[in-house]
Amino acid sequence: MKMFTQVMLIVSAVKMFFIPLYRSTDFEVHRNWLAVTHSLSMDRWYFDETSEWTLDYPPFFAWLEYALSHVAKFFDPGMLELENLNYGSQMTVLFQRLSVIFLDFLFIVSARRVSNLVSRGKLLAFLLLMSNPGLLMIDHIHFQYNGFLFGFLLYSIESMISGSHISAAIWFAVLLNFKHIFLYVAPAYAVYLLRAYCFTVSSNDGTHTAWYSFSISNLFKLGFAVISIFCLSFGPFIDQLPQVFSRLFPFKRGLCHAYWAPNFWAVYNFADKVLQYVCKRLDINVASGTAAMTGGLVQEFDHAVLPTITPGVTFVLTALSMIPALVKLWHLGADRRYRCINFIRCLVLCATCSFVFGWHVHEKAILLIIIPLSFLSVLGEDDGKSFLVLSTVGHYSLFPLLFHRNLLPIKVLIFLTHVAIAYGNIPQLYETHYKAKYGKKRQFLSLPMLGRIESLYLYGLMVVFLYDNVLHAAWGLDKTLPFLPLMLTSVYCSIGVLYFWLTYYYYFLTFNLSKVPIFTPSTSIYEKKEK
Repeated sequence: MKMFTQVMLIVSAVKMFFIPLYRSTDFEVHRNWLAVTHSLSMDRWYFDETSEWTLDYPPFFAWLEYALSHVAKFFDPGMLELENLNYGSQMTVLFQRLSVIFLDFLFIVSARRVSNLVSRGKLLAFLLLMSNPGLLMIDHIHFQYNGFLFGFLLYSIESMISGSHISAAIWFAVLLNFKHIFLYVAPAYAVYLLRAYCFTVSSNDGTHTAWYSFSISNLFKLGFAVISIFCLSFGPFIDQLPQVFSRLFPFKRGLCHAYWAPNFWAVYNFADKVLQYVCKRLDINVASGTAAMTGGLVQEFDHAVLPTITPGVTFVLTALSMIPALVKLWHLGADRRYRCINFIRCLVLCATCSFVFGWHVHEKAILLIIIPLSFLSVLGEDDGKSFLVLSTVGHYSLFPLLFHRNLLPIKVLIFLTHVAIAYGNIPQLYETHYKAKYGKKRQFLSLPMLGRIESLYLYGLMVVFLYDNVLHAAWGLDKTLPFLPLMLTSVYCSIGVLYFWLTYYYYFLTFNLSKVPIFTPSTSIYEKKEK
């Protein structure tokens, strides 16, 4: 208990030091939302266009901003005036920074609860979650509210593991009504809750056959719980639903975000630029005027050589890529110990499929994969290995968000601290099995638990870092090709993300239930639920 408290206090103290640092436009976004919800009547929240940063989160988040605004007025009432665009007084900065730190306690408590379900490595699981460099960089420097949202997700996962399916569904429904990006993992929830709560399977030991029985009452209870949350959220805006949904799903923002997320479309865009260059060298006429996709702008554009991608294409690819994992999740059997841990694995895969193929994916969405995978990393060797690869690549891909030079030492320090914690402790959990499988000596240049090719790829991040921070400017390319370092980072990191997606998908589809390390919570949890 003492160690958990010390970790919490140290990480919270570190967040305090970040208060005066650089903040992105998201700071003004949330300040404006404070002003909108405080100064206007509810029926005007989703219509106001005083600022370009219009309210585009679900209603629960709007109500959160409304509640925070009543505290904010004691710090500086000026931040609540709609006309005070780009307002950033010292008290405004202090309040908004402290609001993120305060809400993070939901994440801390949920991380503690879910870590307590682990039979070994519970402190490591908690430490990996608490020291996540992505949350530190995005929430406490760049500025957003993600920590408490992941707190809801971890609460939902903890409830699912404990067998409280209705509680898990409620937590997740609440989460969706705070931030709809978590729709990425909704298919995993839908399939698992239907299979585990609304269907039961029985087997005949003599014939090895199985049959399903369906519970109408359980389906009704599940539907009532989820629908009630959505009615509570959207009910007050029933007359404005078209306007609300137009804000929540702005499909005209283009295929990629300003900072390319390291996914399939980053590779696709890069391939299109290479083909465009080759075609010009060969005097083949191709479309020009496509520089927007390499200019860091958020807008629609047409590819020069490859087919232009529409939102419908990304939706179909995302759905198709999820289907094998969802089918596997449905057929995982009746043993809840196996089902609950593989639900989380399927959740990770659904998040990855959405990240890899989704429309206008934000680079920050990588945390939706890394956070649950942090918990899985102490539960199985393959999970731990996959976490080492993805957390390294995924967190490094967030570096361009903090582009100011004076932030370079800070982001490197928090990144390397997390890397040291992960690589120094996760392999020790599986040391006996790893040595029996691969021998005592690792390959030359290989990192713990990783092969030589994987290790060399991760070492390549140092080359990318060197070019981005030293060579690009030294060679005088920062004026002529300003987007090149960002494109290089996105494309290089996308290779690691795609590698993780393919290998982890293969693992999930082919693992042997009798051999894979499974979740082993304390006996008291199962005794309480099974009685």
